Amino acid sequence: MAKQQSLVPASELAKHEIRFPDESAEYRRARNELLAREIELRRATEAVAVARRALPPGGLVPEDYVFDGLGADGKPARLKLSELFTRGRDSLIVYNFMFPRHSGDDRPGPTEGEAGRWKKPDTPCPSCTAVLDTLDRAAHHVEAAGFNFAVVAKASLDQLLAFGRDRGWRSLRLLSAAGNTFQRDYHGETADGPRPIMNVFRRRGDVIEHFWSSEMTYTGADPGQNPRHNGTVDTLWNLMDMTAEGRPSDWDVRISYEKEKPAR
Repeated sequence: MAKQQSLVPASELAKHEIRFPDESAEYRRARNELLAREIELRRATEAVAVARRALPPGGLVPEDYVFDGLGADGKPARLKLSELFTRGRDSLIVYNFMFPRHSGDDRPGPTEGEAGRWKKPDTPCPSCTAVLDTLDRAAHHVEAAGFNFAVVAKASLDQLLAFGRDRGWRSLRLLSAAGNTFQRDYHGETADGPRPIMNVFRRRGDVIEHFWSSEMTYTGADPGQNPRHNGTVDTLWNLMDMTAEGRPSDWDVRISYEKEKPAR
């Protein structure tokens, strides 16, 4: 067994020569202390990833769910879960899209495109939409790296495709689970309505197992926070965390925003 290398203390790694114009000694001291904590967070994140990869086999998928999606020819087709695993790619990442949105979500619906004509209860969750806006560009790279990625919602395929056109999505594989129990079985839906969650499945030969799920969506949140169950892939809020203001407490994601009026 290879001997594990000991890690240099984070406080030592944080001592580097980078300086920015006109910064004070007080700023550099505090910044290096924060940098040590950021290094510790990086190590903790990697340790969690290692533990995740070491999970024992999850439960077998109870059925080969059939979804409505687009086939290789670009036409509507019935697609089995097993068919979402392409040759040489044995992991499938599924984003369970809250579409339609939760009945308690009173944020405005779309104002443009085909979805702008729908009744608000029939429109998707604005937060899920924001996540998928960024994942649309990431999906191409994820698949090139050897993974499968799909988005599953309870909405009809026609609605999914129409909304995808409205958003300009180009890389997301959109699937309707309107005709099966996938959303309920894998906790993208409860008796109270849809829930946001991400599920990962693994193929071993002819067997498909559930591997991991972003279960923090069901654990509750720390005071003043949301569950952040997909926090490591949520670009929007992570960017805000890097600012002096941080995440705004009086703002939330919307599907459409009023365009700012030019200053006079």
